[in-house]
Amino acid sequence: MATNLAIDPDLLDRAVQVSNENTKKAVVTKALQEFIARRNQQRVVDLLGKLEWDTSFDYKAERSRRK
Repeated sequence: MATNLAIDPDLLDRAVQVSNENTKKAVVTKALQEFIARRNQQRVVDLLGKLEWDTSFDYKAERSRRK
């Protein structure tokens, strides 16, 4: 899908320098992947303290269980 974007050229040049990618397209792709990963990580962080844990669950027993 072809898309035209007006990206700040100085910002894009800086991103190319720090990313060690060969093309601007690769830089933008990597930036989008990292953005998505960070947002997904934030969703997990937001769950901290909101989940109830089963205190009777024996995680050590589950480690040694053979499949």
